[in-house]
Amino acid sequence: MMLSWMAWTWPTALAFIALFTALGILTALEIRYPGGAKRLGALGLVTTRGDRLFISLLGSSYIFLAWLGLFGMPLWIPLILAIGWGIFCFTKV
Repeated sequence: MMLSWMAWTWPTALAFIALFTALGILTALEIRYPGGAKRLGALGLVTTRGDRLFISLLGSSYIFLAWLGLFGMPLWIPLILAIGWGIFCFTKV
């Protein structure tokens, strides 16, 4: 099957693998420990694991888009910022 409609590079493939791995881990956690581990975070929201994943992914995409719009390449610094944002989301939000 030809997949030439999308730029399937290694970074693109790794991003999709990471996304599906995170979804698989969250599914396994939900099956093992139902209820989503709700808690009240720093933003004043009651969130579950899935909510925190969504907030971290959405924030990471905004970090990368803002960096590309303001500075361009390379993308190592926004990667570090996005990882920090994800850690913040899962520990404090």
